[in-house]
Amino acid sequence: MGVFNSPMRVASLDGQQTREVEAVVNTGVTYTMLPAGLLREMGIAPSRKAAFECADGRRGEMDVGEVQVTINDSTAITPVAFGEDGAEPLIGAVTLEILLLAVDPVGARLVPTLAIR
Repeated sequence: MGVFNSPMRVASLDGQQTREVEAVVNTGVTYTMLPAGLLREMGIAPSRKAAFECADGRRGEMDVGEVQVTINDSTAITPVAFGEDGAEPLIGAVTLEILLLAVDPVGARLVPTLAIR
């Protein structure tokens, strides 16, 4: 697929805190991941823990919360993993599916798609 970045707006569920973030689109990861410090600074608290496996095979648990994400003209509430501070923000498969966005690998961009029923 190739790797590319996409801008996204992240907001707390009450809409009081927003940030513009440049994130790597990675359909190989499940949840969108943002640095824990950024999420906490926005007042976003973890609501649960989830088991994760890293690309290098390591396994562990990460905190997961919810944020409102806007990419292009699509906005929805999506799970977000609390990554290490300094970690590169990632847009994962769940967020892309919730927003009905698909990867255009030739144009290195996200494009609207249809839901499958």
